[in-house]
Amino acid sequence: MTFNFNQGLTIAQIITFTVTAITSVPLFSSYLRGVDTINPIFTHHLPVWFGFAFILIAIIKISIRKKLILNQLGLKDAWGNLNGKNEPAIEVSNLTKSFGRIIAVNGMSFTVSKGEIFGFLGPNGAGKTTTIRMLTGILAPDKGSIKIDGINLAKDPIRAKMVIGVIPEAGNVYGDLTAKQNLALTGRYYGLSKGHIAKRTEEILTALGLYERGDDFVRTFSKGMKQRVSIACAIIHEPKILFLDEPTEGLDVQSRRLIVDTIQRMNKLGCTVFLTTHNIEEANRLCEKVCIINKGKIAAIDSPEKLKSTFEKTQTIEISFNQRIDKEALSNEVIFGVESMGDKLRLHTDNPDKAVKYLVALAQEHGVEIVSLVTCGPSLEEAFLRLTGGGE
Repeated sequence: MTFNFNQGLTIAQIITFTVTAITSVPLFSSYLRGVDTINPIFTHHLPVWFGFAFILIAIIKISIRKKLILNQLGLKDAWGNLNGKNEPAIEVSNLTKSFGRIIAVNGMSFTVSKGEIFGFLGPNGAGKTTTIRMLTGILAPDKGSIKIDGINLAKDPIRAKMVIGVIPEAGNVYGDLTAKQNLALTGRYYGLSKGHIAKRTEEILTALGLYERGDDFVRTFSKGMKQRVSIACAIIHEPKILFLDEPTEGLDVQSRRLIVDTIQRMNKLGCTVFLTTHNIEEANRLCEKVCIINKGKIAAIDSPEKLKSTFEKTQTIEISFNQRIDKEALSNEVIFGVESMGDKLRLHTDNPDKAVKYLVALAQEHGVEIVSLVTCGPSLEEAFLRLTGGGE
């Protein structure tokens, strides 16, 4: 595990260090000169004061190290909120954007906390891409305000853009450049030194499985490889906030896994992630909070589990036997509804404990074996469909 030592001291640490320095320096100077020019209470107990000063310094060093460790783990200690988890990374207020008579985004307000993965979901035409283009400074809103890491995007767009990385819906890499040249060009945009660009390029391309192809022209890459280069360009400057618009759409399994791993790795290092996706399962797995929008407005915003539990109390069980069993034999007072799904059966129940016990007893009674059995809670997809009108 590595730590970033560029994190500032808290006010409490600065005050403690300053008081210790002010107290210790004159004492040490007077002691060396043998001059009793200060209050005897100090000179007569000089060893005690030095001991006190060294203890304070040790406490400061320990607390700083503890702060750095806990910051990597996303925890807090007595010095306060170390990783700013509750501080806003993105603040959006009354955001509105129209195209002619079509209102694409209608009075949207939300906050994304530092260090979280925030999912932004909605059906086609709901306003997701328009919103992300406004958040990244590509489009200007008709009304409303946006703050990125506390920076007003409208008043100071350059400074705001320097702390973000963007992976747009359509790739933004240059096909006539190599992967390394794409990263070098992006790094220069952000003012990185040649040495730092070279170091980051090797790190990122290796992590994304592209180092061996680093000197090849991007136009020769597959769609998944091009998207990985796009990800690499977005994170070369180690942004505080990463915007991803459908980053895994249409990609092969390997590319999707590498991109998801990169997102999680960046987030563990403190990067805030703003993710738009059609992949409901991906959002459910990655996001701490999800915002579902419909027709330019926020329909709901909460954690995936809370959204799921709001709409559906019924759970399902997927079971497969080594022999065929009549569906009617599976129904009882706790199982209401049986569906065939290939070689499996999906059962609906509001008491999974009793249902599973019943199925085990039923298998023994009929002399069959259970090949697989999975209990499934309420899904985020169901909540999404209810909120956007697709489940009616």
